[in-house]
Amino acid sequence: MNTKLLTVSPSPHVHGPNSTDRIMLDVIIALIPALIVSLIFFGLWALKVTLIAVLSCVLFEYLIQKFLFKGVSTVRDGSAALSGLLLAFNVPSSLPVWMIIIGSFVTIAVAKMSFGGLGKNPFNPALVGRVFLLICFPVQMTNWPLPRVFNFSFSDAATGATALGKLKEGILLGNTVPELMKEIPSYLNLFLGNINGSLGEISALALLLGAAYLLLKKIISFHIPLSYILTVVIFSGILWLSNGDRFADPLFHLLSGGLILGAFYMATDMVTSPMTPKGMIIFGFGCGILTVLIRSFGAYPEGVSFAILIMNATVPLINNFCKPKRFGDK
Repeated sequence: MNTKLLTVSPSPHVHGPNSTDRIMLDVIIALIPALIVSLIFFGLWALKVTLIAVLSCVLFEYLIQKFLFKGVSTVRDGSAALSGLLLAFNVPSSLPVWMIIIGSFVTIAVAKMSFGGLGKNPFNPALVGRVFLLICFPVQMTNWPLPRVFNFSFSDAATGATALGKLKEGILLGNTVPELMKEIPSYLNLFLGNINGSLGEISALALLLGAAYLLLKKIISFHIPLSYILTVVIFSGILWLSNGDRFADPLFHLLSGGLILGAFYMATDMVTSPMTPKGMIIFGFGCGILTVLIRSFGAYPEGVSFAILIMNATVPLINNFCKPKRFGDK
């Protein structure tokens, strides 16, 4: 008996020019500016982690489909390559090769293919891989190389905490935010990318250029990124105004860490985010609240990955709550 039945849904049927392959390619294109900046500041380190993550994700998906699913390979649709690229953007450029491969395996085998493949996974695969690595290898995952312009060698590089890490550590030691800000890179460096961090944290400018491309191509809508970022700005602003010695200002939260990468490239994942504009706004609001809560009161200096994964789990509830009326209903 053939179990691969054709699913027929009622009209109206809307057709568009986009395909899965085209969408994945457009997101990869949007990430190229940030990848170029990371190559400038981290050189071969950035190239190494990117190539290993992308190639291992593609290989794991191919092997699983060939020997376990025994179906048609979908590695050509670009989703595995994109997952590998996003994983690379979420880890230090100095991460050992074997850890990158483990993270790629979790990204594809556990977070994606175990649920049936693209379109069926409830959680963003790259973020699952990143959080797994962070929990299992916290030392290596928080060991951030300092930027060295055009460093095309694999010589040992100096490391240090990210801006969020320095702030969190300093506050725990009893220092005030104004005192700590003197030791943290300027907002201009945070914006341009001359800072230590993961490939997806070091240049807000490059990420925003790619985000503009995605918005113009209508690959993503503004609902999730705008509600996410506005929530972070408003909530962190309230905390900052209430106690400027304890909490950082909204601009710092906006430019540091993985907020821009998460808001435009990961929270907007079509598979793991709500389907309606109203649901997207609720989703972005939840991501923003959780991000600020974790950054300000949690044990980790960064909260974007955890916030998006937690909200991924609420997507079925949000979709049910924001279910649109059936076509033709009054």
